[in-house]
Formats: sequence, structure tokens, C-alpha cells
Amino acid sequence: MTSGAQADRARAVAVVLHGRGQEPAYMREALLSRLSAESVRYVLPDAPGQSWYDAKAVDPPTPETETQLSDALGRVAEAVAVARSECAGVPLVLIGFSQGACLVAEYLMRGDRADMAAMLTGCRVGAVSDALPTAQLDGMPIYCANGNTDPWIPPWAFDKAVAGFVAMGARVRSDVFPGRPHEISAGEIAEIDRMLVSLCEGRPVFGPAP
Repeated sequence: MTSGAQADRARAVAVVLHGRGQEPAYMREALLSRLSAESVRYVLPDAPGQSWYDAKAVDPPTPETETQLSDALGRVAEAVAVARSECAGVPLVLIGFSQGACLVAEYLMRGDRADMAAMLTGCRVGAVSDALPTAQLDGMPIYCANGNTDPWIPPWAFDKAVAGFVAMGARVRSDVFPGRPHEISAGEIAEIDRMLVSLCEGRPVFGPAP
């Protein structure tokens, strides 16, 4: 599924990943329809059976989970290839919610690249492990958000993922919303909208580097 600006008029292209039990239409309604940035093309891949992998993100890694995760990341790579082909030469953005946010984290920390990313209610897959893959992020702007009582992504797992991004050189902005349900909140939407507008206008997403 695609949405947003026509490919030949886009000034940025975003791959948008839904969560477990959802479809691309959820992200279009819950997030994309509430953004004001007009020059962004959106590519929304669909998980088979509405799930990218079976395990909870905080479960210990298993061979089965790694196989499913590899397949899911392959689907993300295919969507990225479509995005880059349709909108060659413009910045690429990765946005994910819940299980889709975990895929954003894994995609980046396993060596793939984007110009901007947003991890909305996510963490590393296999978050309890200390031996997860990492890759240099070289100043990539990443927005991270979570609820402090989220039923799927506990604060410690979210914090660990954020710390990992920082350790790998990303420029991170992080919000934790007290009592927020498992959803994309108005504050998160406003921040992503601001970031996308800055990216399309060629301005630094988080301001000048220190």
C-alpha cells in the first residue's frame, strides 16, 4: 500500500510499519491522516497474518524467532527498495509502531540505513539478551516514544533500546508519556510531523549538531 505525495513530487519517502494484529490501514488512519507534511510519499508493507513474528519482543531469543525476524526484515528491505526506486534521491524515513517499531530498531541495528527514523512504542527483539547485533548510526536522527505503563513494551526494554541507539552514535529524542494507552498519541504525531517538515525543507531534523 502507498499513500501521501505522488512519487515524482515527493521530497521524502517513508516506510511505515504496523504493529501486531494490525494492517497498513491502521497506520494510515492513526498516523498518516493526522500529519500535515504534504511532500512525503508513504510505503506501507503488510505483515502476513497481521504479525511480523510470533514471540514477544522481550522474550529470550530463539532460533524460531530469529528465522521469523529475518523474514520480516527481508520484507522491510523489500519495502525500502520500492521506496528508493519510486523516489530516488530523496531522504528515506523509517517509522514503526509497536511490533513495527521493534523492526525499525532491528533494521537499523543490524547495519541498514535511513535518513531519519521513529520507534513508537518499541524495543530490541530479544531485549533480555546482552548479545544483540549493533551497528554504527553516525548521527542518524531517531525519535523514540513509549508509555510508562505500556502492556507490551516495558520501560526497561524501551530505555535499553534508546541507550543502544545513543551508544551507536544516533541523535536521539525520547519521550515517555505517563499513562498513555498502547496507541500513537497526539504528542508523537506532532513530533513526527515536525521532523518530516524539517526533512522535506532540507533543515536539520533536531537542529544543528553540537
